[in-house]
Amino acid sequence: MNSLWSPLVGQLTPYVPGEQPKISDLIKLNTNELPYGPSPRAIEAIRDAAGELQLYPDPDAVALRDAIATRYGLTRNEVFTGNGSDEVLAHAFRAFFDHGDPVLFPDVTYSFYPVYCQLFGLPFTRIPVGDDLQVRVEDFSGPCSGVVLASPNAPTGQIFSLDEIRQLLRAVPDRVVLIDEAYVDFGAESSAALIREFRNLLVVQTFSKSRGLAGLRVGFAMGHESLTEALVRVKDSFNSYPLDRLALAGATAAMEDEEWFRQTTARVIATRERLSGLLEELGFRVLPSGANFVYVSHGDRDAAALAAQLRERAVIVRHLKGPRTSAWLRITIGTDEQCEKLVVALRDILKRND
Repeated sequence: MNSLWSPLVGQLTPYVPGEQPKISDLIKLNTNELPYGPSPRAIEAIRDAAGELQLYPDPDAVALRDAIATRYGLTRNEVFTGNGSDEVLAHAFRAFFDHGDPVLFPDVTYSFYPVYCQLFGLPFTRIPVGDDLQVRVEDFSGPCSGVVLASPNAPTGQIFSLDEIRQLLRAVPDRVVLIDEAYVDFGAESSAALIREFRNLLVVQTFSKSRGLAGLRVGFAMGHESLTEALVRVKDSFNSYPLDRLALAGATAAMEDEEWFRQTTARVIATRERLSGLLEELGFRVLPSGANFVYVSHGDRDAAALAAQLRERAVIVRHLKGPRTSAWLRITIGTDEQCEKLVVALRDILKRND
């Protein structure tokens, strides 16, 4: 430990983001990006905004919050924006989960959640998923500082019905239930529909996946005004200008371009279903997914070895180490052509290993 560090720093286990390798002719299926890119309207809006970079951006993100609110039937004050959903999540952990009791989340889920808890000194409990890697919402009850649930869950792709979310909200009425909906647009129903019914619901989404703007870093939260007010208080104690002029312009245009959004998400869903069938034919177990990825395991093959052999063929997928995840691969849904190359590579690997 460096003697110049604060004691906390040496105790942190930082989140490890997906690899961004520099490999020629790469089939990149490891970080759940949208293969079709953002709305052309978003690109045009970004170009237009580039002419005013000498000016500070709107610290209140009014136009973007209005666009989000319009789509979800909310008011501007029920929407909060930040520098990617990771920053929004961090602000939420800081704003809502410091009550002494542990924060609850599944033991197989987005691995940034325990990192936030470590950073902010929050106790947490990982609730075990079943042997089938499925989360049971009835397991999330009792004293806690809050509950965090991803729907669809990452990395498994499991989705939760609104009735299940209601059950969870009623189980902890005096604590915030945060539903992380990074992948919701690929097959799940947004729990934003429950915001007027439950004051303790916070829904977090991102523009990085279904809107194709991972490079801009834009995320948002939706919830009762008392929750968004708390997030603003944290934001303005940290960085009043988290979104630059390009990000605000591009995200606003992307949210307003419903046609591009529907076309591209439909293509991803269709490819996901097609790829799932092909992988099952190759002997993979494929978990049902409502996200833009599939989670797969092959009983006769080591997952880490498969990932390494795919990499040798310039195909990158995500292998997450851990006692519950080491036998699995998370595969982003790319274009039909990319997924076909993945299948060809896997077929060759499995054939050679026979």
